[in-house]
Amino acid sequence: MKTTTTTEHDTDPFDAILTGAGYALLYTVYAAALAIKWAVLFPVISAPLAFAVTAGVVFGWSVGVGLGLVALAGIMLWRHRRPEMFERWVTARARTRFLTWWRYTRRWARLLTACNLTIREGDRTFCPRLLSVAVVASSDVVRLRMLAGQSPADFENRAEHLAHAFGADAARVTITGPATVELAFRYGDSLAEVITLPEHRPLPGELGSTDKDAA
Repeated sequence: MKTTTTTEHDTDPFDAILTGAGYALLYTVYAAALAIKWAVLFPVISAPLAFAVTAGVVFGWSVGVGLGLVALAGIMLWRHRRPEMFERWVTARARTRFLTWWRYTRRWARLLTACNLTIREGDRTFCPRLLSVAVVASSDVVRLRMLAGQSPADFENRAEHLAHAFGADAARVTITGPATVELAFRYGDSLAEVITLPEHRPLPGELGSTDKDAA
């Protein structure tokens, strides 16, 4: 006759608390590192904010709030008076960072694996390294480093697959250096955008010459 023995393992609450505290500390460090990174990338925004927070801690919250409102008004005035400069220093850089993460970084290895552009050795999968991303009006230029054993033809033959994988209308593959590939993804048709040309008004000299020629 067989006897079945059931063993129950009680979870130690102290272990659960330590695990939760460890995850909380990990996420806190990650959030702090991310905040520092964005502060370095956008000093024109982070510097006034840091100054206002410091003033609030030293002189009181009313002073900090006042300086924060003044900084915000200055930033909005800058955006209104110099929109091209604000676009170059703030908006364009933030958009590039977001689109780089949204389109490429967060799913890079998964999509290249789907396009058969990774190499598997045993239990490990090696993926081409993403070097840089340049985002312009209607296209992105992505530079990557090929793996040992890959050839330019591997990427040229998968151009259509890459375009579909990354949600682009088309992709062009160019070899720019030793083991370096440039992928140009086109999103939308820049030639389809309507461009408003300024109204041409003839100068007085032009108008006089036209009337003279007509006479």
